[in-house]
Amino acid sequence: MSRRRLAAAVAGVWLVAGSVALAAPLPFPVTEVASGIFVRQGVHQDATAENDDAIANIGFIVGLDAVAVVDPGGSLDDGERLRATVQAKTDRPIRYVVMTHAHPDHIFGGIAFMADHPVFVGHARLAGVLIDRGEYYRKRLVDLLGRDRAGDYEMPTLLVTDTAALDLGGRVLELQAHGAAHTDNDLTILDRQTGTLWAADLLFVDRVPAIDGSLAGWLKELAALKALPATRAVPGHGPPVVPWPAGAADEERYLTVLATEIRALLAKGGDIETAVEQVGLGERGKWQLFDEYNGRNVTAAFKELEWD
Repeated sequence: MSRRRLAAAVAGVWLVAGSVALAAPLPFPVTEVASGIFVRQGVHQDATAENDDAIANIGFIVGLDAVAVVDPGGSLDDGERLRATVQAKTDRPIRYVVMTHAHPDHIFGGIAFMADHPVFVGHARLAGVLIDRGEYYRKRLVDLLGRDRAGDYEMPTLLVTDTAALDLGGRVLELQAHGAAHTDNDLTILDRQTGTLWAADLLFVDRVPAIDGSLAGWLKELAALKALPATRAVPGHGPPVVPWPAGAADEERYLTVLATEIRALLAKGGDIETAVEQVGLGERGKWQLFDEYNGRNVTAAFKELEWD
């Protein structure tokens, strides 16, 4: 081989290697909210092509032997970057991927973790919801992000009907399956070692809560969570961590306002159109994305409470 061809070949190798390096998923910033518990804060937006559906708080918990990912992210890119972040923080294997509920912003990065062969963990009702809604969620995300970027969820292989324990080595995570609340397939995680409750979307802070389950049920589950031996909580949306149970105060107030005002309207014979126009308006200005979600919340809650 001539010197010129050799030089060209070497340059080509370096060019390809450089392209691969540039294409490698980059870790993103995370906050260590308690020892070994890392959270990536999502943005207060709905999913767009620009934000890659990286809108939920996601992260991971590190034990002596293994790692549990808590929600694998909202897209392929989100999941790949979360996996890269885990690998940047620890060499322990990813043993579990916990999916706290079925919404795409929390689980469509699941496909990025297939190479780790983890146990995918979900509520006992999660599989059924994904069978019913998964293709719809996928199509919507493909429309937003494109097929190559949308990612995909994995079906749970460990179903939690009541409680379950995940042993990471020197750290046991207590999982709780909840009744209908934010959705009908919510899971929370309690780490007694640090007094940390990973509340997922049973806790919204700053961003207005979204009801896809039961208003009355959410208030009931929230009351039970407040009694747990935790001093801090990780919201599904909001700051990486808030004090507990004080951090639930705004959400509880908002949900209670909806319940109180809808029941008062129902007692006067009011209809759902009036409810959407009037209920909860005192909360405007206290929440991000209020106008996008309050009307939907009122509609869902009115349909529930008119038969209460």
